[in-house]
Amino acid sequence: MKHTLSQKVYILLVSIIGGVLILSLFPLLEPYTGWMSPPIALFLGLVFALAFGEAFPKFNKKASKLLLQYSVVGLGFGMNLQASLQSGKEGMLFTIVSVFGTLLIGWFIGKKLLKMDSKTSYLISSGTAICGGSAIAAVAPVIKAKDEQISIALGTVFILNAIALFIFPPIGEWLGLTQQQFGTWAAIAIHDTSSVVGAGQAFGEEALSVATTIKLTRALWIIPVALLTSLLFKTKGQKINIPWFILFFVLAMIFNTYVLEQFEIGKTIGVTINSIARKTLTLTLFFIGASLSKSSLKAVGVKPLIQGILLWIIITLVSLFVILL
Repeated sequence: MKHTLSQKVYILLVSIIGGVLILSLFPLLEPYTGWMSPPIALFLGLVFALAFGEAFPKFNKKASKLLLQYSVVGLGFGMNLQASLQSGKEGMLFTIVSVFGTLLIGWFIGKKLLKMDSKTSYLISSGTAICGGSAIAAVAPVIKAKDEQISIALGTVFILNAIALFIFPPIGEWLGLTQQQFGTWAAIAIHDTSSVVGAGQAFGEEALSVATTIKLTRALWIIPVALLTSLLFKTKGQKINIPWFILFFVLAMIFNTYVLEQFEIGKTIGVTINSIARKTLTLTLFFIGASLSKSSLKAVGVKPLIQGILLWIIITLVSLFVILL
């Protein structure tokens, strides 16, 4: 079977990134492989997508989804349940307030200010409020959104999500945020779980733990929001996509806390699984970046992008203000 140029470049990049990540598992080689970070992997994916278009789109989409879920579960093996709950509890109440506050502000910007169609506006608001593409995918069938509306919402959230992964860590450093503060901020203000975890990982160990815990707690709001959505849009009997991998993440933390951490060899196993999960997350971000297409960018349009940017700026600044109080 002959491959196109884009497919050949895709295979080459995946091989290089995967090879570097495997070599980085060896401590002696880490000084030479540490440059392959989550932002770099996402950047390579974005550059590839814009320069060569899509390659193996079905594989790329499936790989990014499964690897993200496996990576998140793997991260649980490196976290202590009690410590994670302690570090993340301050963000729980703010999570609840911000989810519904974002939905309300998004409705006002989309419907009242920009006069957008209600479904596209609601999808963008849901993606910003909860967990990006996962929330959009969960809510879309409930409101019976059209493919075009889903594509516009996903494209809008994807663009802003990619930007966030690049700019949040340096902004956090510049503002002098603590690990706790940055983790909470990233979990609330960045859309997708992948970029939240990537930004947390780039900032520090505690930031990663806080960001992951709060973000996955936030993701659980997909369920009540989807149920509320069915009432608002007067739809019944629509399937709600529940992110089951979050349950396995919690189980992994429990197993690590009460089983693995009780033995030296168990601690080593937990650290090893956690380390591998971080590497696969980095590869996941390449797949996510490579899923961008020029057609999806063209489909976004001005109004959805304005809504997404305004909503994102508001939640970013408000959450930062509250965290710094």
